[in-house]
Amino acid sequence: MSSLALSVLLSLVSAVAYAAGAIVQERVATTVDGGSLAPLRNRIWWVAVALNGVGAVLHVVALAYGPLSLVQPLGALTIVFALPMAALFVRRRAGATAWRGAVMATAGLSGLLALTGHSGTHALRGPDQMVLAGVALGAVALLTGVAAGVRRPVARSVVLAGAAGIAFGIASVFVKAVAVVWTSGAVVAGLVAIALFASAGTLLSQAAYRGAGLTAPLATVTVANPVVAAVVGIALFGERFRYGTTGTVLALACAVVAGGGLVLLMTERLGAERGEGTDDGPPDADAAPRAAGTAVLPAPGARPLPTVLPLERLDRVVFGTERTGSGSGGPPVLDAAVQTLTPPALR
Repeated sequence: MSSLALSVLLSLVSAVAYAAGAIVQERVATTVDGGSLAPLRNRIWWVAVALNGVGAVLHVVALAYGPLSLVQPLGALTIVFALPMAALFVRRRAGATAWRGAVMATAGLSGLLALTGHSGTHALRGPDQMVLAGVALGAVALLTGVAAGVRRPVARSVVLAGAAGIAFGIASVFVKAVAVVWTSGAVVAGLVAIALFASAGTLLSQAAYRGAGLTAPLATVTVANPVVAAVVGIALFGERFRYGTTGTVLALACAVVAGGGLVLLMTERLGAERGEGTDDGPPDADAAPRAAGTAVLPAPGARPLPTVLPLERLDRVVFGTERTGSGSGGPPVLDAAVQTLTPPALR
């Protein structure tokens, strides 16, 4: 098996692991109450961390064998794999629009794969690493600050996911930088940068899943991550596509097709999530008629609704058995004594 084929295989398995981790993260975010550190006390969340760890390890090995401009776009298959996995494990079905988006994303990424060349990768020098890390930290901090001032949950989630995507993309850049210069021993700064950006990306992505569902943050991370990494790979590592300028233009067209597919995926899922949030109707819709003293009649054939009385009306309760009047055909009467129960609030 060639190094490029091994890189593609590892990238596909890594995308499956990342998709499973994202599904678990979203479920934890919707079920765990508390502050931003509450998921750390949840054992299921650590399962998501383990899945993301497996995906990260496979991703690192894939970067060691393949170019950054290919491995990172293949990571966009995470959201494509998330569709059938979410339908299987959490009963979340995808519509026709989502599947069209998945086909477009797969076709675009396949085109990128066909156009990826085998040119050698240059090492990233120390000054370039410092500049790249500083610019990336500034961008992540800026987006995090912007998200703090956004009130709409979905918009805030997208901004946080964009920051997470940048952090993950730069972490992958430093992984590639370390892989290129590993034999020289000058890897300490790169390892520190990997730990910093990977941790930031994990925490920001977890915050992005809170209150906005799975699709919007996952799609944003999936798009931002490979875009950042591919741009850096082409600009700083000297990676190229086949067929020169023509190949580069075709690769950009494939990237647009893949991005359009991801947009369709996100749009369809956002609409489904809004519909799921409105199907249940307003809570306790019949509370207002009862409070206003309006009688609520049951539907024909339905069992009568129990009578709800104010607390002040519950001062007398009658216990007994029913019998009818002797031969008079009168209404039934109760053969029992009257017992008085006074509520504690009225004693």
